[in-house]
Amino acid sequence: MSYVNNIRMFVRVYELGSMSAAARDQRTSPAVASARISELEKHLGVRLFSRTTRSLQPTENGRIFYDGARKVLEAIDDAESAVMDVTQNPRGTIFIAAPLGIGRRLIAPRVPPFKDLYPQIDVRLRLSDRGIDVVAEGIDVAFHLGHLDDSTLKVRTIADCPRLLCAAPAYIERRGMPADGAALVQDKHDCLNLRFPGAKEFQWTLQTPEGPRRFEITGPFESDDGDVLTVWALDGRGIVLKPIFEVADHLRSGALVPVATATPPLAVQLSSLSQHRRLKDPKVQLFTEYMSQHMRDDLRRAAAL
Repeated sequence: MSYVNNIRMFVRVYELGSMSAAARDQRTSPAVASARISELEKHLGVRLFSRTTRSLQPTENGRIFYDGARKVLEAIDDAESAVMDVTQNPRGTIFIAAPLGIGRRLIAPRVPPFKDLYPQIDVRLRLSDRGIDVVAEGIDVAFHLGHLDDSTLKVRTIADCPRLLCAAPAYIERRGMPADGAALVQDKHDCLNLRFPGAKEFQWTLQTPEGPRRFEITGPFESDDGDVLTVWALDGRGIVLKPIFEVADHLRSGALVPVATATPPLAVQLSSLSQHRRLKDPKVQLFTEYMSQHMRDDLRRAAAL
């Protein structure tokens, strides 16, 4: 098994381009990662990486070995999945990725009950509102909210996620209640933007009587963390576009109120993404089905304001 672990470490070093990053990914130290690569090179009798103090690059032999190594690991994973008892003895570690809002509200609360049902499955949850490379980061299942470009990944639709524009009563009292998207632009309302470095000018696509239309909105605040925008909205700093499930409690309490209701945002699709071969893994199937069903239920409850 140590030889397989050495191959697995080699593949992650190759894909991540860093010994330390691969060590973190495999839950070990850079010294152990380096030792495994050295042991593999000694076994093969070739150098797999050219290493300096500043860079690490695969050699020609390393590039050749990578293709075969990936196939070996895929074959081992498939073989383990084939003999694993799906209903009574699922085991192993699952790497999950999700946006912050979905992860904190819909996934994280369900992980401990899932672990209680399947005690031999460990869950590693990574949350970020930034895009994630499922293949390069070794993710088993990524949950995604929004439009998906063409992908080589297996995409499963979970549910449509309704959204709305909302603001605190204090903001409405100070700036007035905008009736629609046109009012947001004409009256120069403070709109709280979810934006990442390098993003283009921000627009909100809203449903109008003539169909979907993009409105170029502006505002003094922006962040790459959706929860930060919610905090600012609660503080009366502006209008925020949110999935209903993220602000349902605030809407029920009156801390936030819907605005521009004549032109609501379009619903977005909540989906799960997996590499085709990993979706065959019983523990991945179990987790995906478990979370998908609970997320559908949670979304229905949140929308029933």
